[in-house]
Amino acid sequence: MSTSSSSMLFTVTRQEPRLVVPVEPTPRELKQLSDIDDQEGLRFQIPAIMFYKSNPFMEGEDPVRVIREGLAKALSFYYPFAGRLVEGPNRKLLVDCTSEGVLFVEADAEVELNRLGDAILPGSPVLEELLHDVPGSDGILGCPLLLLQVTRFRCGGFAFALRLNHTMSDGAGFVQFLNAIAEFAKGKEAAALSVPPVWQRELVSARHPPRITCLHHEYEQVIDSNNDDANTTPMQKSFFFGPKEIRAIQNHLPPHASASTFEVLTACLWKCRTRALALDPNNTVRVSCLINSRGLPGLNVPHGYYGNAIAYPAAVSKAGKICSFPLEYAVELVKTAKPQMTAEYFRSVADLMVIKGRPLHTVAGNFIVVDVRRVGFETMDFGWGKPVYGGIAGAFPVISFYMNFKDGIVVPICLPKPVMERFEEELKKMTKEPFDGSVGHKPPKIISML
Repeated sequence: MSTSSSSMLFTVTRQEPRLVVPVEPTPRELKQLSDIDDQEGLRFQIPAIMFYKSNPFMEGEDPVRVIREGLAKALSFYYPFAGRLVEGPNRKLLVDCTSEGVLFVEADAEVELNRLGDAILPGSPVLEELLHDVPGSDGILGCPLLLLQVTRFRCGGFAFALRLNHTMSDGAGFVQFLNAIAEFAKGKEAAALSVPPVWQRELVSARHPPRITCLHHEYEQVIDSNNDDANTTPMQKSFFFGPKEIRAIQNHLPPHASASTFEVLTACLWKCRTRALALDPNNTVRVSCLINSRGLPGLNVPHGYYGNAIAYPAAVSKAGKICSFPLEYAVELVKTAKPQMTAEYFRSVADLMVIKGRPLHTVAGNFIVVDVRRVGFETMDFGWGKPVYGGIAGAFPVISFYMNFKDGIVVPICLPKPVMERFEEELKKMTKEPFDGSVGHKPPKIISML
C-alpha cells in the first residue's frame, strides 16, 4: 500500500523561526572536529522525526514549551551545537562556539495524528510541512547546526522533527543529546546529566604521522557508468519487513546457512538493487555497512562521546555475480564487512582522510546501509511516552536506514523511478512465501512514497 500526498492535504500554521540559546553562559572558543567528523561524506544535513500521541497525564502541558525549555537547558551542556562551523587550513572543520543558538519552529497542524496513517513513516509526503526548510539554514558552514520543529496536532499529539548537520554527531551521539533534552523536559534539575557530554574529538583523529594500513573499498574513486535510468530524478518508497517477509527471504538460503536478520535483509536488498540498476555484469559493486566504534577493543572511545565514531567497511563483488548467484553468495559477502572494523581499521580511516584530502565515499555501485534499530529514536520520551514512530525521516540515493516499526523493520529506499519499479519487482521475487513456487508473489508492504 502506498500513501499519496494528495490524500494528506492539511493546513500547518508555523510561527516565525526563533533561535534557542543556552540558558547559562558558555565558553567562547574554537573546537576542532575530528578527522572522522569532517570527511566529505558526512557534510550533509540528516532529518529525523518522532510522532507522539496525546497523553492524558500531560493534559495542560504544551510540548512546544516543554521541549524548547529542555533544549535551552541541554544546550548549556552541549553548547557547541549552538555555534557555527568554520573551515580552517586544508578544509579542516572547527566549531566557533558563539552561542548564537539553534533554529526552532513552533507549528500547529489542523489534522489529527491518526489521520496521517502510514505517512508518519520515512519518505513521508508531509515531511516538508513538519520540518520547514527555513531559508538559509541548510548549509554546512556558518549556519545553525540544528533545525527543530514541534508541530501540535488537533488531537493533542505532536510531531518533533529535526535536522542535524551530520559532521557534529552520529546517530548514537545525537540520541545522547536528545536524551539530555528529554531529561530536562521531564523535570530533571539543571545541575547534572545522567550521561555528561564528552567532546575529545582528538581521540578519533589522525595519527602523527598518518598512515593508511588497511584496504578501504568504501573510498575508492570510480567512474560512474550507470545507465540513463539511474541518472533520472530519484524517488522514495519505504518497505516494511515483518516476520513473514524475513522468513520468505531466508527461504532462499540453503538449510545449513546461518545468518542474522541484518545480514539476510542487507544481502536481499543489495541483490535486488543491483539487478534493478541493470549494471554491466563486470562492474564492481559494493555494500557498505555502517558500524559504531564505541566499545571497540583498543580504541577507548569514552562514555558520553557524542561525535561521529563510525566507519562503513565495504564488501565488493562483480555485479553479475550478485545478480546471478544464489542469495547465499551475497550473504557471505555481507558477513565479511563487520569483522573488518577493528581499532586499527578505524584509525586507518582517520589517517586516510588526512592523506587523501577528506574524500567522499564511493558513489557508483555503492549501497550504504545504516542500522539504527538500537540507537534509541523509537524510545525517546519527553514526558508523553514513547513515539508511535521515531527514526530517520528518509533515505538518500546510496544510503538506506533500518528502523524499528511495530513487529518489523522499515527501510526507506531512494532510487530513480524506472529503477524503483524494477527494484519492487525483484523484491517481490525475493519475498515470495514459500519459496517453492506454490504461492504467488507476496511483496513487502510499501508504506510511504515521496
